[in-house]
Amino acid sequence: MRVGVIADTHGLLRPAALAALRGCHHIIHAGDVGGPAILESLADLAPLSTVRGNNDREPWAEALPERLRLELGGVALYVLHDLKELEFAPADQGIAVVISGHSHAPRQERRDGVLYLNPGSAGPRRFRLPIALAHLVLGDGEPRVESIDLAG
Repeated sequence: MRVGVIADTHGLLRPAALAALRGCHHIIHAGDVGGPAILESLADLAPLSTVRGNNDREPWAEALPERLRLELGGVALYVLHDLKELEFAPADQGIAVVISGHSHAPRQERRDGVLYLNPGSAGPRRFRLPIALAHLVLGDGEPRVESIDLAG
């Protein structure tokens, strides 16, 4: 199962991002969406799960949860915008992957058997950080990440 993971679009959904997400079985947006049109475009590609980011303050975003626990491909995932707001040990609750955004910096690391994934920002460039998203591949073995550079 291929899950597209995107964050920090801030109202900009690049054609390269849409192309990279086409064919995914599911898409997760880790917040700072920037408007409902972004969600509509993503939902046209695949089932969509989204959390609200700190900049998603307009009325359209009120229905978005701040945190989300879901299971895809038999793998327990936890999604929140800012990893600093994680208030529990994911491994203790059987969560295999924690997905966040907020920092705009792509990052993946394993700690205590949990994969922590920040796909980076797919929206407007911030500082010299890359413009990126990720594919989370679930299936045989441990979840793995394919980072996708949208600027190159």
